Amino acid sequence: MKNYNIVIADYNIEWPSIFAKEAKIIHDAFGTNCIAIHHIGSTSVEGLAAKPKIDIIVVLKSNHNAISILESIGYCYRGELNIPFRLYFRKKDTNPEFNLHVYEEGNPEIELNLLFRDYLRKSPKLCEEYMQLKYNLIKDESSHYKHKQFFVGYTLAKNKFIKNILKQAKFSGICLRICVHQDEWTEYHRIRKKEIFDTIENLVYDPSHRTISDPNHNHLVLYKGTKIIGIAQVEFKNSDYCILRSIAIDKHSQGKGYGKHLLMLIEKWIKSKGVAKIYLHTDDAVVFYKKLGYQEMYFEDNDGLNMGQKIDLGKKL
Repeated sequence: MKNYNIVIADYNIEWPSIFAKEAKIIHDAFGTNCIAIHHIGSTSVEGLAAKPKIDIIVVLKSNHNAISILESIGYCYRGELNIPFRLYFRKKDTNPEFNLHVYEEGNPEIELNLLFRDYLRKSPKLCEEYMQLKYNLIKDESSHYKHKQFFVGYTLAKNKFIKNILKQAKFSGICLRICVHQDEWTEYHRIRKKEIFDTIENLVYDPSHRTISDPNHNHLVLYKGTKIIGIAQVEFKNSDYCILRSIAIDKHSQGKGYGKHLLMLIEKWIKSKGVAKIYLHTDDAVVFYKKLGYQEMYFEDNDGLNMGQKIDLGKKL
């Protein structure tokens, strides 16, 4: 982990006008492809202390060519980070800096951010609590350590507050995330062990298995509102294909279509990365997968991660 210095600044009355000027530049760059531009984060809430960085959501009809367009106006693409379907950018040669979150229309992450912002705007008491939380956190040295572009301690502590607000705001969207926070990992391991490993005789679950830290393996959680209801593990083998290593829905959320929804999100995410095929091993879920277009298709897998499953399936995306 690297040590950085998180700075919390008093609210600046210029932040809304700075956002408005930048929003016009972005809108002009995208033209009719741009549906909406929103000021989000703490700098969008009057009176709230914040890191002096303007967070912006851009909603597009299509994110095709979004990277090259934003790079042409000074933004640096940083990847999805932990949120599939998000294009994340930074502009650091300005004061204040800009963080840009690009989504295609209909993405529930848009509603999530707007609900959180609007709830804070209506509650001075919650703003005060949030501000005090930030000041307390930056007194803790561990808050200033960054791991894989995340301030792990600082972000996790804020995450609990944010979830509480989203519960009060009755956010119910279905969101796919890559595991980052400790509470996400805890739920990931719980659901995977209970719904997969505990159902197979003599199969022992190892939460520290080598694939957990393997960069080619992506560990995903499915949120329904603020609750994690499903998990999946996807291994990217090369630019042509990937392997769905596991997928499961928590017992209390089964039978409601979430398994199908999770699989369709994974397929869409994989396709967005230019990967053409997805493979998997299965045993008793053949009917489920075949209904969604999978066919029996042998594939070479020398990793020994099929957990004794006998049938190979595949699908061209």
